[in-house]
Amino acid sequence: MLPHRAIPPSWLCNTAFRKARKFPSTAYRFVTSSTIDSSSRPPRGTDIGKVNGCLFIDSVFPVRLGTWDPRHYIASFQEQNLVEKLEDIFNEVDVHGFEISNIETRIKDGGIFVDFRYSPLTGSIPEQYRTDGHKSALASPDPALVDIEQALVQSINAKGGVPSWIKWKRGRLWRVKGSPWREDLRRYASPILRISFEGPDVGEERVWQILRPYGRIRDIKPPTPVPAGTQRFILVTFERMASATIAHSCIHGAYIPSPADPKTFTRLHTGYELPIKPHVIRDWLTSHPRIVFPIIVFLIGALTYTVFDPIRAIAVEAKVMGWFDYRTFALTKWIRHNGVTKVGEIFDDDKSPNDTSAWEDRKKAENTLQSYLSDYPTTITFVHGPAGSGKSRLLRSVLERSDKRTIVIDCQEIYSRGTDAVMVKSLADQTGYWPMFSFLNSFYNLVDLASVGLIGQKAGLSSSLEDQVSRVLGVVGQGLRRVSSSRRKEAERRIEWTQNEEKIVLAEAQRRENIRRGVWHDGRIDCIAGNGLMSELGVGIEGFGGNDEEALQQDRDEDVEILARAELNEKVRKERKYKSVQEVEALPVVVIKNYDTSGKSGKAVIAAALADWSADLITTNIAHVIVVSDNRENAKRLAKALPTKPLNAVELSDVDPASSLRYIKQKLQDAGVDYDISPEETKLIERLGGRASDLDTIIHKVHAGQNVTEGVEDIIQRGVAELRKNAFGDDSEDAERLAWTRQQAWTIVRLLAQKDKLQYYQVLLDFPFKGNENALRAMEHAELISISTVNGRPWTIGPGKPIHRYVFERLLSDRVFQATQEIACNELIISGAESTIKSAEAELVMLKDISIKSKKLDVRVNDLTTKLQDASRKIGTLENRNRRLKDELSVNEESKKDEEKQATKRWWLFG
Repeated sequence: MLPHRAIPPSWLCNTAFRKARKFPSTAYRFVTSSTIDSSSRPPRGTDIGKVNGCLFIDSVFPVRLGTWDPRHYIASFQEQNLVEKLEDIFNEVDVHGFEISNIETRIKDGGIFVDFRYSPLTGSIPEQYRTDGHKSALASPDPALVDIEQALVQSINAKGGVPSWIKWKRGRLWRVKGSPWREDLRRYASPILRISFEGPDVGEERVWQILRPYGRIRDIKPPTPVPAGTQRFILVTFERMASATIAHSCIHGAYIPSPADPKTFTRLHTGYELPIKPHVIRDWLTSHPRIVFPIIVFLIGALTYTVFDPIRAIAVEAKVMGWFDYRTFALTKWIRHNGVTKVGEIFDDDKSPNDTSAWEDRKKAENTLQSYLSDYPTTITFVHGPAGSGKSRLLRSVLERSDKRTIVIDCQEIYSRGTDAVMVKSLADQTGYWPMFSFLNSFYNLVDLASVGLIGQKAGLSSSLEDQVSRVLGVVGQGLRRVSSSRRKEAERRIEWTQNEEKIVLAEAQRRENIRRGVWHDGRIDCIAGNGLMSELGVGIEGFGGNDEEALQQDRDEDVEILARAELNEKVRKERKYKSVQEVEALPVVVIKNYDTSGKSGKAVIAAALADWSADLITTNIAHVIVVSDNRENAKRLAKALPTKPLNAVELSDVDPASSLRYIKQKLQDAGVDYDISPEETKLIERLGGRASDLDTIIHKVHAGQNVTEGVEDIIQRGVAELRKNAFGDDSEDAERLAWTRQQAWTIVRLLAQKDKLQYYQVLLDFPFKGNENALRAMEHAELISISTVNGRPWTIGPGKPIHRYVFERLLSDRVFQATQEIACNELIISGAESTIKSAEAELVMLKDISIKSKKLDVRVNDLTTKLQDASRKIGTLENRNRRLKDELSVNEESKKDEEKQATKRWWLFG
């Protein structure tokens, strides 16, 4: 057997193995294979000196599976004790000059290397040593070495087995056939052993023959082609990890002769191969996207529904309940009540009257809303009216008087956002939906694009605007359900506390009544006076007479009747409170402001999602829903979402002139402005028509120092400028973006300047609408006109605001603007008449070529002739009118130039 190589230095023995235990060796001569030569070998039977050998003992320590394997640290405390026990066992063996030269622990592989010397038999030298210095791992072992192994086994068995860290003595001795690489790298054991060949390949059969003694082998993978300069290798999989560690410790560095040439050897290099190679999971995931992407989608959805959605529902509940609103804190309320309010009362002795008295026509709307909120929600309340009619003020006054939690969604704030992600973020901020990862949808879009290139289809991670809004509203619905539940529990606690207080009061009253009648007995007296014959106090000690028993029985019957009546009243009162307070009052209120379904697609999507969500809240009795809109046409989408139940419509219109005048006077009085409104100014105020926004404008202008006449005139002038821009556009390019033509807008302005109301269908069928109902609907949405209905169908057309009547008159008085618009309308009519003439002439030519004579043809010819004459007369009339209008425009231009010249001359003369 080849001698063992030199022991590694002490600086190397730090983590992988402990410092070797040294034994004195000066008394023996160290013999290596290089010192033995064939020419100098002594004859058989002579002592040639001692040679080295090595043994490996397994199962002394646990096989380390990783850096943080706790068994390794536990076994480290027993290292010294186990080495001393093995030393005592080996020192008892004295066969063939056996002596230990070194004991080295190999805790990482769970064993110990024992280096020793022995005296081989003289006849075994030629079989053990070769002239080239290589020792064959397949050669027969030295008989002396066999004797030593047997003696060591007997000594170990005599001591009860190989010492172990867990007192389970199952270790064995293994002869090391190679030269182990005693490294301290972070390479841990594995049941897969990688065997590299330094030389010719070794067949699978020979590899199995070498490794089978160390344990059962599960599989052997043959060598695969490798790049040039790289050693070929095979993978051997053992059933047990301990077998792989033993084979690695005993076979590494062993030489295997080639079957073809016994003088050619192959050196084996062993190492552990991890069962799962690095990046194998990542490589598998990237190579199977059709499986991975659906799993990722499922995991993300599961994480959202199980972790984030409950948190978001709690956040919505906190938003509605005002948990983090400083205005609802007790300290803030106390400071406001005892600080700000008191100071305000000191400096302001005048009490401002409640301005709701000026809006007597709103009482019916208030009663309708209060009746809706005091009952179970069966439908959606739709509050509509023109802008500035007091819808927000009405809702604020009603909700402040109720004890309901309210969540407000302002659609206008959502619609004003640019992108879908920002719109969803605005909705989440208003409802308290948190946390909101708005950037994820953009990231998911990128993932979908990448998945299209990988698997040919989208992964389904990204979602549309409708899905995002529906998801947010669904979580908000869960939060509102939590609000209702918590409020209901709070009401139940209040009811229970009230009932307990009533029971205490009833028991106290009953006790006082018994004391008054003398039939009450206090049991505490028995502790002092005793009972029975010794008691002189209390009731029921002495025997009662007949009259006393009848009186006592009558009193008891009265008590039973009183208690039964009290219990009945208490039960009725409890049921009434449970239905009215616990159920209805606990329901929150959802207010959707500025609801609008027209415009861009994103607005329509959000409006549809809000309508469907509102219907779900109503059908599941989660909350009352109040939708506020400027246009009654928006109720159609709500009715579509709730088809089986009619909407609770609350319409607000402009107030009457008396209420408008009273409102202005009251507001001016509240502001401390002393202003007397003259009869002429009263007539000007009547022009405003009771629109709240216009009335507030007048109040601000009077407060700023102007009079009512100047304020009304300023409103009319501003209305003219807005009408020109919104109805006709600044230029032709701007006019093309409108939903109606300039001729249609001018027709409406001209007719409404002459009449207060127009017949809807008459306007719809005449020129220039010709049945185009979309243009009228668009004008209504733009608040240019208002359409009133009768029995659910359009009936009349009026101005969008009351002040628009006078705005239309002012615009009609502009002769230049009127002339340009009339010329454009006339030219459009002339173009239509010319088309009629052309079609009639073509038909007459066709009828002339028909040779058949018939009365019907004569009738048709007469009709076409009449149509030609009418169209010709119309064209002549309109052309004459256009000439007059153009003459007026030229006169106006000349007069304008004269005025400019006169103004310039006056400036040069007077400066």
